[in-house]
Amino acid sequence: MEPVRLSKRMAELGLCSRREADSYIEQGWVKVDGEVAILGQKVLPHNRIEVDKKAQDAQSARVTILLNKPVGYVSGQAEDGYEPAVVLVKPENQWSEDSSRKRFQPSHLRGLAPAGRLDIDSVGLLVLTQDGRVAKHLIGEHSEVEKEYLVRVEGELIPNGLALLNHGLELDGKKLLPAKVSWQNEDQLRFVLREGKKRQIRRMCELVGLRVVGLKRIAIGKVKLGNLPTGQWRYLRDDEQF
Repeated sequence: MEPVRLSKRMAELGLCSRREADSYIEQGWVKVDGEVAILGQKVLPHNRIEVDKKAQDAQSARVTILLNKPVGYVSGQAEDGYEPAVVLVKPENQWSEDSSRKRFQPSHLRGLAPAGRLDIDSVGLLVLTQDGRVAKHLIGEHSEVEKEYLVRVEGELIPNGLALLNHGLELDGKKLLPAKVSWQNEDQLRFVLREGKKRQIRRMCELVGLRVVGLKRIAIGKVKLGNLPTGQWRYLRDDEQF
């Protein structure tokens, strides 16, 4: 068994993200077999890793924010003159019915990053988080978290099109994972996906003769958009999990 970097092993164990692990190691908050770890150290599976309570406190202070993204904002960095959705995270846009009991602090913007994308012309639930564990759970390589969308379409569905949307399409030369796709009404589909390729739903629909005219993400895992108004945000509550 080849030794691996301590930060990688900590991420594999779900203790934190690799970046957070490096930060904790630098601050002397990590021990391996009782000895204070050093940056770049390698470990084997049998090595005992301990994380100081200070690191756990730092993790619990990190926030995750749920935003109902409007059209016209990009998920991540500003591009082509469009603002990133994080600019909407300000006190006046916090939902009045936020039941988390958390109040906005400027420190909550530090390192706040989207855990997944939502196209500029799509709306609905966007997760922004300071917590590497949340990001890894939602968008990590082995994430199994389902994302649910309501999609308004135009056009003529090809024969067997619905079956193909559920399983059988490929994008960029790779087969897509099975999805759950069903009609909600005569012009709206419900999609449940476990992956998030760029403009995936729009491209899937094009392959079966449909054109997307409206796309809204309504849930990520067990967390639902609910009644959160467009352009407003709330904190993920302590009792909520994706």
